[in-house]
Amino acid sequence: MTQDEFHTALPGHADFELPTAPPPRRLNGNRPGRRRALPAAAGHPPAQIEAAAPEAAPAKPAVPVDTVDIWDQRVARGLAFLRRRLAGAYQVDDFGFDPELNDAVFQPMLKVLYRDWFRTEVFGIGNVPDTGGGLIVGNHSGTLALDALMLTVALRDQHPRDRHLRLLGADLVFRMPVLSELARKAGATVACNPDAERLMSEGELVGVFPEGFKGIGKRYSERYKLQRFGRGGFVSAALRTGTPIVPVAIVGAEEIYPILADLKPLARLLGMPYFPVTPTFPLLGPLGLVPLPSKWLIEFCPPIPTAHLTEYADDPMVVYNLADQVRETIQTTLHSLLEKRPDPFGL
Repeated sequence: MTQDEFHTALPGHADFELPTAPPPRRLNGNRPGRRRALPAAAGHPPAQIEAAAPEAAPAKPAVPVDTVDIWDQRVARGLAFLRRRLAGAYQVDDFGFDPELNDAVFQPMLKVLYRDWFRTEVFGIGNVPDTGGGLIVGNHSGTLALDALMLTVALRDQHPRDRHLRLLGADLVFRMPVLSELARKAGATVACNPDAERLMSEGELVGVFPEGFKGIGKRYSERYKLQRFGRGGFVSAALRTGTPIVPVAIVGAEEIYPILADLKPLARLLGMPYFPVTPTFPLLGPLGLVPLPSKWLIEFCPPIPTAHLTEYADDPMVVYNLADQVRETIQTTLHSLLEKRPDPFGL
Protein backbone atom coordinates (compact mmCIF):
# COMPACT_ATOMS: atom_id res chain seq x y z
CA MET A 1 0.00 0.00 0.00
CA THR A 2 1.45 3.29 -1.02
CA GLN A 3 1.60 6.28 1.28
CA ASP A 4 -1.16 8.10 -0.64
CA GLU A 5 -3.45 5.06 -0.34
CA PHE A 6 -2.67 4.89 3.36
CA HIS A 7 -3.67 8.56 3.92
CA THR A 8 -6.83 8.04 1.90
CA ALA A 9 -7.86 5.09 4.08
CA LEU A 10 -7.55 7.09 7.30
CA PRO A 11 -10.94 7.58 9.06
CA GLY A 12 -12.49 11.03 8.53
CA HIS A 13 -10.23 12.02 5.69
CA ALA A 14 -13.07 12.29 3.20
CA ASP A 15 -15.16 14.38 5.63
CA PHE A 16 -12.41 16.85 6.47
CA GLU A 17 -13.08 20.51 5.53
CA LEU A 18 -11.09 23.61 6.16
CA PRO A 19 -12.56 25.83 8.85
CA THR A 20 -14.53 28.83 7.60
CA ALA A 21 -12.60 32.07 7.88
CA PRO A 22 -14.03 34.45 10.50
CA PRO A 23 -15.66 37.65 9.20
CA PRO A 24 -13.17 40.48 8.80
CA ARG A 25 -12.98 43.04 11.58
CA ARG A 26 -12.67 46.77 10.97
CA LEU A 27 -9.30 47.87 12.29
CA ASN A 28 -8.04 51.38 12.74
CA GLY A 29 -5.34 51.90 10.12
CA ASN A 30 -5.55 48.38 8.65
CA ARG A 31 -7.88 46.99 6.06
CA PRO A 32 -10.22 44.22 7.26
CA GLY A 33 -8.69 40.76 7.09
CA ARG A 34 -5.22 42.10 6.33
CA ARG A 35 -2.26 40.53 8.13
CA ARG A 36 0.87 42.40 8.95
CA ALA A 37 4.30 40.82 8.31
CA LEU A 38 6.92 40.78 11.03
CA PRO A 39 10.56 41.35 10.12
CA ALA A 40 12.11 38.07 8.88
CA ALA A 41 14.68 36.39 11.10
CA ALA A 42 17.76 34.81 9.63
CA GLY A 43 16.85 31.58 7.89
CA HIS A 44 13.12 31.88 8.66
CA PRO A 45 10.23 33.17 6.53
CA PRO A 46 8.49 36.32 7.71
CA ALA A 47 5.83 35.58 10.30
CA GLN A 48 2.25 36.82 9.96
CA ILE A 49 0.31 38.21 12.93
CA GLU A 50 -3.17 39.62 13.23
CA ALA A 51 -3.25 43.39 13.68
CA ALA A 52 -4.53 44.22 17.13
CA ALA A 53 -7.72 46.18 17.42
CA PRO A 54 -7.29 49.53 19.15
CA GLU A 55 -8.87 50.14 22.47
CA ALA A 56 -12.37 51.48 22.20
CA ALA A 57 -12.47 55.24 22.64
CA PRO A 58 -14.87 56.61 25.21
CA ALA A 59 -18.25 57.28 23.70
CA LYS A 60 -18.97 60.95 23.02
CA PRO A 61 -22.26 62.37 24.20
CA ALA A 62 -24.78 62.12 21.43
CA VAL A 63 -26.07 65.40 19.99
CA PRO A 64 -29.88 65.61 20.33
CA VAL A 65 -31.26 64.84 16.91
CA ASP A 66 -34.33 67.00 17.48
CA THR A 67 -32.23 70.08 18.27
CA VAL A 68 -30.14 69.65 15.15
CA ASP A 69 -33.21 69.09 13.02
CA ILE A 70 -35.01 72.14 14.41
CA TRP A 71 -32.08 74.47 13.75
CA ASP A 72 -31.51 72.93 10.33
CA GLN A 73 -35.12 73.64 9.48
CA ARG A 74 -34.92 77.20 10.79
CA VAL A 75 -31.78 77.95 8.81
CA ALA A 76 -33.30 76.38 5.69
CA ARG A 77 -36.49 78.42 6.06
CA GLY A 78 -34.49 81.60 6.65
CA LEU A 79 -32.36 81.06 3.56
CA ALA A 80 -35.41 80.24 1.46
CA PHE A 81 -37.11 83.41 2.73
CA LEU A 82 -34.11 85.55 1.81
CA ARG A 83 -33.89 83.94 -1.61
CA ARG A 84 -37.55 84.70 -2.32
CA ARG A 85 -37.18 88.29 -1.13
CA LEU A 86 -34.08 88.93 -3.22
CA ALA A 87 -35.65 87.33 -6.27
CA GLY A 88 -38.92 89.22 -5.84
CA ALA A 89 -40.88 85.96 -5.65
CA TYR A 90 -43.54 87.26 -3.26
CA GLN A 91 -46.93 88.88 -3.63
CA VAL A 92 -48.52 92.06 -2.32
CA ASP A 93 -52.11 93.18 -2.80
CA ASP A 94 -53.38 96.47 -4.20
CA PHE A 95 -52.89 98.17 -0.82
CA GLY A 96 -49.28 97.06 -0.44
CA PHE A 97 -49.97 94.32 2.12
CA ASP A 98 -47.19 91.70 2.24
CA PRO A 99 -48.51 88.60 4.09
CA GLU A 100 -45.19 86.72 3.99
CA LEU A 101 -43.19 89.61 5.47
CA ASN A 102 -45.89 90.17 8.07
CA ASP A 103 -45.88 86.55 9.28
CA ALA A 104 -42.11 86.05 9.07
CA VAL A 105 -40.87 89.35 10.53
CA PHE A 106 -43.50 91.68 12.01
CA GLN A 107 -45.66 89.19 13.90
CA PRO A 108 -42.78 87.32 15.65
CA MET A 109 -41.34 90.62 16.85
CA LEU A 110 -44.68 91.86 18.17
CA LYS A 111 -45.40 88.54 19.89
CA VAL A 112 -42.51 89.19 22.27
CA LEU A 113 -44.39 92.23 23.60
CA TYR A 114 -47.76 90.52 23.36
CA ARG A 115 -46.89 87.35 25.31
CA ASP A 116 -43.86 88.07 27.48
CA TRP A 117 -43.97 91.81 28.20
CA PHE A 118 -47.70 92.58 28.35
CA ARG A 119 -48.85 89.03 29.26
CA THR A 120 -51.96 89.54 27.17
CA GLU A 121 -55.16 87.59 27.78
CA VAL A 122 -57.92 87.45 25.16
CA PHE A 123 -61.63 86.87 25.73
CA GLY A 124 -64.53 86.37 23.30
CA ILE A 125 -62.43 85.52 20.26
CA GLY A 126 -65.34 83.41 19.05
CA ASN A 127 -67.32 86.59 18.41
CA VAL A 128 -65.05 87.39 15.45
CA PRO A 129 -66.39 85.86 12.21
CA ASP A 130 -64.46 82.89 10.84
CA THR A 131 -64.98 83.99 7.25
CA GLY A 132 -66.12 87.09 5.40
CA GLY A 133 -65.70 90.73 6.15
CA GLY A 134 -66.05 92.41 9.51
CA LEU A 135 -65.38 95.74 11.20
CA ILE A 136 -63.41 95.58 14.47
CA VAL A 137 -63.98 98.80 16.48
CA GLY A 138 -61.78 99.40 19.54
CA ASN A 139 -60.85 102.01 22.11
CA HIS A 140 -57.59 103.86 21.50
CA SER A 141 -54.99 104.84 24.11
CA GLY A 142 -51.36 104.59 25.12
CA THR A 143 -49.52 107.58 23.55
CA LEU A 144 -48.22 105.28 20.78
CA ALA A 145 -50.61 103.05 18.85
CA LEU A 146 -49.37 99.80 20.37
CA ASP A 147 -52.95 98.75 21.13
CA ALA A 148 -53.65 98.52 17.40
CA LEU A 149 -50.57 96.35 16.86
CA MET A 150 -51.42 94.06 19.79
CA LEU A 151 -54.91 93.67 18.38
CA THR A 152 -53.48 92.37 15.11
CA VAL A 153 -51.38 89.86 17.06
CA ALA A 154 -54.38 88.73 19.10
CA LEU A 155 -56.38 87.90 15.98
CA ARG A 156 -53.46 86.23 14.23
CA ASP A 157 -52.46 84.24 17.32
CA GLN A 158 -55.80 83.36 18.97
CA HIS A 159 -58.37 83.17 16.19
CA PRO A 160 -58.97 79.61 14.93
CA ARG A 161 -58.55 80.83 11.33
CA ASP A 162 -55.46 82.98 12.09
CA ARG A 163 -57.07 85.98 10.48
CA HIS A 164 -55.26 89.15 9.48
CA LEU A 165 -56.51 92.54 10.65
CA ARG A 166 -56.30 95.40 8.16
CA LEU A 167 -55.88 98.57 10.21
CA LEU A 168 -57.11 102.01 9.17
CA GLY A 169 -54.47 104.63 10.03
CA ALA A 170 -54.38 108.41 10.20
CA ASP A 171 -52.96 110.51 7.38
CA LEU A 172 -49.95 111.40 9.55
CA VAL A 173 -48.79 107.78 9.52
CA PHE A 174 -48.67 107.68 5.72
CA ARG A 175 -46.85 111.01 5.41
CA MET A 176 -43.78 109.67 7.23
CA PRO A 177 -41.33 108.05 4.76
CA VAL A 178 -40.22 104.88 6.56
CA LEU A 179 -43.29 104.39 8.75
CA SER A 180 -45.59 104.68 5.74
CA GLU A 181 -43.87 101.81 3.92
CA LEU A 182 -43.84 99.59 7.01
CA ALA A 183 -47.52 100.29 7.67
CA ARG A 184 -48.44 99.36 4.10
CA LYS A 185 -46.43 96.15 4.31
CA ALA A 186 -48.16 95.26 7.58
CA GLY A 187 -51.61 95.67 6.00
CA ALA A 188 -52.64 99.17 7.08
CA THR A 189 -54.25 101.73 4.81
CA VAL A 190 -55.58 105.28 5.03
CA ALA A 191 -58.68 105.70 7.19
CA CYS A 192 -61.23 106.51 4.49
CA ASN A 193 -64.57 104.90 3.68
CA PRO A 194 -63.75 103.80 0.09
CA ASP A 195 -60.72 101.75 1.24
CA ALA A 196 -62.58 100.31 4.22
CA GLU A 197 -65.58 99.33 2.09
CA ARG A 198 -63.39 97.70 -0.54
CA LEU A 199 -61.51 95.65 2.04
CA MET A 200 -64.68 94.47 3.78
CA SER A 201 -66.30 93.64 0.44
CA GLU A 202 -63.30 91.40 -0.29
CA GLY A 203 -63.87 89.50 2.97
CA GLU A 204 -61.20 91.19 5.12
CA LEU A 205 -61.34 92.15 8.77
CA VAL A 206 -60.88 95.90 9.12
CA GLY A 207 -59.76 97.53 12.36
CA VAL A 208 -60.73 101.09 13.23
CA PHE A 209 -60.25 103.29 16.31
CA PRO A 210 -62.80 106.12 16.13
CA GLU A 211 -61.22 108.13 18.98
CA GLY A 212 -58.14 108.79 16.86
CA PHE A 213 -55.50 111.09 18.31
CA LYS A 214 -57.94 112.23 21.01
CA GLY A 215 -57.75 108.74 22.46
CA ILE A 216 -54.04 108.00 22.38
CA GLY A 217 -53.12 111.55 23.40
CA LYS A 218 -55.35 111.91 26.47
CA ARG A 219 -53.82 112.33 29.90
CA TYR A 220 -53.48 109.56 32.46
CA SER A 221 -56.14 111.17 34.65
CA GLU A 222 -58.69 110.46 31.87
CA ARG A 223 -57.69 106.81 31.38
CA TYR A 224 -60.35 104.40 30.19
CA LYS A 225 -62.82 107.20 29.50
CA LEU A 226 -63.80 107.00 25.84
CA GLN A 227 -63.55 110.17 23.81
CA ARG A 228 -65.97 111.29 21.13
CA PHE A 229 -66.38 108.89 18.19
CA GLY A 230 -66.64 111.56 15.53
CA ARG A 231 -69.29 111.44 12.84
CA GLY A 232 -69.59 107.66 12.70
CA GLY A 233 -68.06 107.17 9.28
CA PHE A 234 -67.02 103.63 10.21
CA VAL A 235 -70.69 102.74 10.74
CA SER A 236 -71.61 103.98 7.25
CA ALA A 237 -68.89 101.79 5.73
CA ALA A 238 -70.21 98.74 7.59
CA LEU A 239 -73.80 99.49 6.57
CA ARG A 240 -72.93 99.83 2.89
CA THR A 241 -71.22 96.43 2.85
CA GLY A 242 -73.57 94.72 5.29
CA THR A 243 -70.70 93.46 7.43
CA PRO A 244 -71.03 92.94 11.20
CA ILE A 245 -69.49 95.37 13.68
CA VAL A 246 -67.49 93.75 16.49
CA PRO A 247 -66.72 96.10 19.42
CA VAL A 248 -63.48 95.32 21.27
CA ALA A 249 -62.28 96.62 24.63
CA ILE A 250 -58.55 96.86 25.39
CA VAL A 251 -57.28 97.29 28.94
CA GLY A 252 -53.57 97.83 29.62
CA ALA A 253 -52.49 100.35 27.02
CA GLU A 254 -53.25 103.33 29.26
CA GLU A 255 -50.38 102.40 31.60
CA ILE A 256 -47.52 101.85 29.15
CA TYR A 257 -46.80 105.59 28.67
CA PRO A 258 -48.82 107.55 31.25
CA ILE A 259 -49.18 111.09 29.88
CA LEU A 260 -48.70 113.67 32.62
CA ALA A 261 -48.65 116.74 30.38
CA ASP A 262 -48.89 117.78 26.73
CA LEU A 263 -46.48 120.41 25.41
CA LYS A 264 -48.75 121.89 22.75
CA PRO A 265 -46.37 124.66 21.50
CA LEU A 266 -43.65 122.08 20.88
CA ALA A 267 -46.18 119.77 19.22
CA ARG A 268 -47.25 122.54 16.81
CA LEU A 269 -43.63 123.32 16.05
CA LEU A 270 -42.94 119.67 15.14
CA GLY A 271 -46.23 119.22 13.29
CA MET A 272 -47.46 116.59 15.74
CA PRO A 273 -50.95 116.27 17.25
CA TYR A 274 -49.42 116.27 20.77
CA PHE A 275 -46.06 116.09 22.52
CA PRO A 276 -46.38 113.84 25.59
CA VAL A 277 -44.54 114.14 28.87
CA THR A 278 -44.45 110.83 30.72
CA PRO A 279 -42.58 109.64 33.83
CA THR A 280 -39.79 108.35 31.58
CA PHE A 281 -39.96 110.59 28.47
CA PRO A 282 -38.25 112.90 27.61
CA LEU A 283 -36.36 112.68 30.92
CA LEU A 284 -34.65 109.36 30.05
CA GLY A 285 -34.26 110.05 26.35
CA PRO A 286 -34.51 106.94 24.15
CA LEU A 287 -34.97 104.73 27.23
CA GLY A 288 -38.23 106.54 27.80
CA LEU A 289 -39.62 104.83 24.70
CA VAL A 290 -39.58 101.44 26.46
CA PRO A 291 -43.20 100.75 27.46
CA LEU A 292 -44.02 99.87 31.05
CA PRO A 293 -44.95 96.16 31.48
CA SER A 294 -48.65 96.54 32.23
CA LYS A 295 -51.05 93.62 32.22
CA TRP A 296 -53.27 93.58 29.11
CA LEU A 297 -56.80 92.22 28.71
CA ILE A 298 -58.60 92.21 25.34
CA GLU A 299 -62.25 91.26 24.98
CA PHE A 300 -64.20 90.94 21.73
CA CYS A 301 -67.87 91.74 22.28
CA PRO A 302 -70.81 90.07 20.48
CA PRO A 303 -71.12 91.33 16.87
CA ILE A 304 -73.74 93.84 15.83
CA PRO A 305 -75.34 92.73 12.52
CA THR A 306 -75.87 95.31 9.79
CA ALA A 307 -77.02 93.24 6.81
CA HIS A 308 -80.65 94.29 7.41
CA LEU A 309 -79.77 98.01 7.52
CA THR A 310 -77.90 98.50 4.25
CA GLU A 311 -80.48 100.95 2.90
CA TYR A 312 -79.88 103.23 5.91
CA ALA A 313 -76.19 103.83 5.23
CA ASP A 314 -76.84 107.54 4.55
CA ASP A 315 -79.35 108.03 7.37
CA PRO A 316 -77.58 110.14 10.04
CA MET A 317 -79.91 109.00 12.83
CA VAL A 318 -79.28 105.30 12.18
CA VAL A 319 -75.54 105.90 11.87
CA TYR A 320 -75.43 107.92 15.08
CA ASN A 321 -77.49 105.36 17.05
CA LEU A 322 -75.25 102.49 15.94
CA ALA A 323 -72.09 104.44 16.74
CA ASP A 324 -73.46 105.25 20.19
CA GLN A 325 -74.37 101.59 20.74
CA VAL A 326 -70.80 100.54 19.87
CA ARG A 327 -69.34 103.20 22.18
CA GLU A 328 -71.52 102.20 25.13
CA THR A 329 -70.69 98.52 24.60
CA ILE A 330 -66.95 99.22 24.67
CA GLN A 331 -67.22 101.49 27.74
CA THR A 332 -69.22 98.92 29.71
CA THR A 333 -66.78 96.16 28.78
CA LEU A 334 -63.83 98.30 29.86
CA HIS A 335 -65.33 98.65 33.33
CA SER A 336 -65.83 94.89 33.65
CA LEU A 337 -62.26 94.20 32.49
CA LEU A 338 -60.86 96.68 35.01
CA GLU A 339 -62.62 94.73 37.75
CA LYS A 340 -60.94 91.53 36.52
CA ARG A 341 -57.55 93.27 36.63
CA PRO A 342 -57.19 94.93 40.02
CA ASP A 343 -53.40 95.32 39.67
CA PRO A 344 -52.25 97.13 36.48
CA PHE A 345 -48.83 95.48 36.67
CA GLY A 346 -49.78 92.10 38.12
CA LEU A 347 -49.44 88.72 36.51
